[in-house]
Amino acid sequence: MKKVEHIKISKDMKVNDLVLAMKKSGVMQAGKLAFAIDILEEAIKDKDCKMFFGLAGAMVPGGMKEIILELINNKWIDVMVTTGANLTHDLGESLGYSHYQGNEAMNDAKLKEHGYNRIYNSLMPNQIYIGLEKFFKKNFDELSKTKNIREFLSKLGELAPKNTIVNACYRNNIPLFCPALADSGIGLMIWGQIAQGKTTNVNAFDDLKEILDIAWTSKKAAVWYVNGGVPKNYIQQAMQLAPKNALYGVQITTDREESGGSSGAKLKEGISWNKMDEKAKFVDLSLDSTVALPLITASLKARFKY
Repeated sequence: MKKVEHIKISKDMKVNDLVLAMKKSGVMQAGKLAFAIDILEEAIKDKDCKMFFGLAGAMVPGGMKEIILELINNKWIDVMVTTGANLTHDLGESLGYSHYQGNEAMNDAKLKEHGYNRIYNSLMPNQIYIGLEKFFKKNFDELSKTKNIREFLSKLGELAPKNTIVNACYRNNIPLFCPALADSGIGLMIWGQIAQGKTTNVNAFDDLKEILDIAWTSKKAAVWYVNGGVPKNYIQQAMQLAPKNALYGVQITTDREESGGSSGAKLKEGISWNKMDEKAKFVDLSLDSTVALPLITASLKARFKY
């Protein structure tokens, strides 16, 4: 057995040095965080391995947009599945709107009166919907010609301003999936155009063919889940039907497993579903993703010398 080595903080200590100190402590969430970064580093370096990245939660309102762009632009991920909400918030910011710092004790009735929506302690102005409506009205004809959600998001990435998640995925040729796109502000914008008599042939089920094909043809697979939700399960079911299960896995969530929901389910549970390989390297982090993601990204940047 290795001894628990106590973490020592030195002046001007760099993030990766702190992580390495956490690794020497080796226990609690500090030890698990260090282990998670080691797993991700190994998976990224493995050229035969495809990284499936599932992103849920209020990551853009939570200040994580630039972190996510790092993962995409550095090509540390090969496939991305996210929520319509994250894409909505991201596109809204690219159109000139911002999220604002608030707190959970604010008067929600007054926020409503002044045109702000609260996401825990982050605030979004209602005005964002006006900008989104104008954008989708202008670009609906182009977007409506796509045959499925994946192609829709690719076209959206082509049309969207730079420094957006959709545009970064488009430029880096990273397949972006959003199976619950209708469950978002973007979904409402598209429905609004349809309600005015316009039509679209976007097929909500056709994407399964592509993500299943990617999973089926991958020599090796790694899964990286942030906050579970639909993105996690969408990737998990692709792993379930693939001939080879995930060999690497990192999950960041504060959800609990007792309710039986996918978001809190441990990665180990995936072995019983034929999603995670029995000999896989994996770890579950019980951490706030807005704390874990910056630490992970900073540590990886140091290791890959970006």
